[in-house]
Amino acid sequence: MVVLDAAFPRAFDLSQLTWLDHLVVHTADIGGPVSLHPDIPQRTGELLVRRRLVEDGLNLMRRLHLVDSDTTDDGIVYSAREEASAFVDSLRSVYARELRQRAEWLAQYLTKTSRDELAQLISDRIGRWAVEFQGEVSPHDQS
Repeated sequence: MVVLDAAFPRAFDLSQLTWLDHLVVHTADIGGPVSLHPDIPQRTGELLVRRRLVEDGLNLMRRLHLVDSDTTDDGIVYSAREEASAFVDSLRSVYARELRQRAEWLAQYLTKTSRDELAQLISDRIGRWAVEFQGEVSPHDQS
């Protein structure tokens, strides 16, 4: 939600949001601010776990009317609704404040980055298998 709000009105698909969910807490990996999460070895497995969590989060946020989904020629994309800002503004912890700062930095970074460049970045930083895995459509995504 924080990333979608910072990038409003841009829309992203599930794979992109999974990548962004990873990058927003590992901003130092792409030349950004100090990462919120530690730089531990074997982080590549994070994307496997994150995809389902991001998908579940999107479903919840859609039910709460904080996120819109739209069907495009490229598939389903998600964007924050205007109401999302009020929710994000209500997050007051130090972690949430720092997450918002990184999400705003990431949103600015994305204005200069195409989808292909983002996929290449993920490939370079996390591994080609992660990009290919994230690009696959699971049976759950088809419904």
